Amino acid sequence: MLTKLITIFTLTLLSVMHSNAEQVRARDIGIKPGVLSPGTNNAITDVKGVKVGHVTLVEGDSIRTGATAILPHSGNIYQNKVPAAAVIGNGFGKMMGYSQIHELGEIETPIILTNTLSVPRAADAILDWTLSQPGNEAVRSVNTIVGETNDAGLNDIRGRHLTPEIIIKAIESAKSGPVEEGDVGAGKGTVAFGWKGGIGTSSRVLPSALGGYTVGVLVQSNYGGTLMMDGVPVGEELNQYYLKGYVDSDIADGSIMMIVATDAPLSDRNLERLANRALTGLARTGSAMTNGSGDYVISFSTADSVRRTPERRDKNALYEEISNDRISPLFQAVAEATEEAIYNSLLMANTVSSVDVRTGESRTIQELPVDKVRDILKKYAR
Repeated sequence: MLTKLITIFTLTLLSVMHSNAEQVRARDIGIKPGVLSPGTNNAITDVKGVKVGHVTLVEGDSIRTGATAILPHSGNIYQNKVPAAAVIGNGFGKMMGYSQIHELGEIETPIILTNTLSVPRAADAILDWTLSQPGNEAVRSVNTIVGETNDAGLNDIRGRHLTPEIIIKAIESAKSGPVEEGDVGAGKGTVAFGWKGGIGTSSRVLPSALGGYTVGVLVQSNYGGTLMMDGVPVGEELNQYYLKGYVDSDIADGSIMMIVATDAPLSDRNLERLANRALTGLARTGSAMTNGSGDYVISFSTADSVRRTPERRDKNALYEEISNDRISPLFQAVAEATEEAIYNSLLMANTVSSVDVRTGESRTIQELPVDKVRDILKKYAR
């Protein structure tokens, strides 16, 4: 009888431990930022045509990195450009392609997110893929779009183990539907608020009376501050936050890439305004946007009416877009989706360990403890 009780207790304990280690999305534990409803997958891919792909590289005890690709549509992106904008919250970053987005208000390639020292190789992957597309045989100039965060805390970043051949797999594997989150792709080696960060995504759909448009956001979280979740001071409750005891620390440094997609027909000017509001969602999570943080937003519209096709460029066509007076609900949508995408990037990530190739020291970044977050939310009546 005693043996049986011990066995039952052990199985129960293992079950509880497994449950505590289980990764969840924000809505699974009652965190539902804002007033608008998410799309079918609560992901950037809820914006029709958008695809996401990951490639994750884990080798030995020190390589923990990857790349994530976002495609605005399935056609020839170079020939059928989409209006776009890029916004810098704090510019400690190495994003590639910003100047042409800012100047021309469009993107013509997939967007790739990766680690800081792999930016040139990601650009090579985009070039190889773009130049190989049917219809691009005469192309002689390509504005590659690459965003990054620094994963050196968990990855042998100086080894530059990602090659263009590896990175291009992220583009080739891109698909619609549910998006894998957490420590995958470009989020494999990232750290957020001192816990394991990663890839997260979310979406919002406007009511039909407000246009019925969808806004989707995907983030690569690798930054810090004092974590807030749905207004609850989770970082303080878990005793892990920036300026704890008024001592400066690196817990707030790092970066975040935020990719915003919408099917609303917006000009690049209003896409810039939309991108600025993504920073509102970032702020709600407790970001300090410190000196050592790179906070970037890239936004684009997939709407057919504003797509910059060869025919429209040749005919100097006008584009049909929504007015300034109708854009405010989209601002609300992007703030909510950005906030939730960040929470998902944390809650869906697993603990990751690695060894520093320079010192031989081991390092482990723990996943955000979901069980403790649940308790904190209950404490604050969420």
